[in-house]
Amino acid sequence: MSVLSITFHCTKDNLEEWENYMDETLVLMTENLLDVNKYILSEVHSDYIEDGKNYNLLLIFDNDDLRQDFIKSEMLNIAEIVEKKFGQEVMIFNTFLNPKKSRL
Repeated sequence: MSVLSITFHCTKDNLEEWENYMDETLVLMTENLLDVNKYILSEVHSDYIEDGKNYNLLLIFDNDDLRQDFIKSEMLNIAEIVEKKFGQEVMIFNTFLNPKKSRL
């Protein structure tokens, strides 16, 4: 199992537009990913963020190769689409999670 955590940080001024985009477009893109076994799309609560809001897409792959393939192709496409639509108002941060133990 291989996991990728993608955090999207949206500024206050674009929250409504981002949430609509997430609900209508990002979910469909995620549903259509061939190599993703499971995913969780979450709103992130944080006491430390006051200028906007974070959202997280947790993707679970069968192995590291599938995750790497996703980063090289699909992630680039997603980032390009988000940047084209939102510019610097939505920032994307990838975190590679390498499970030591799991009970999923």
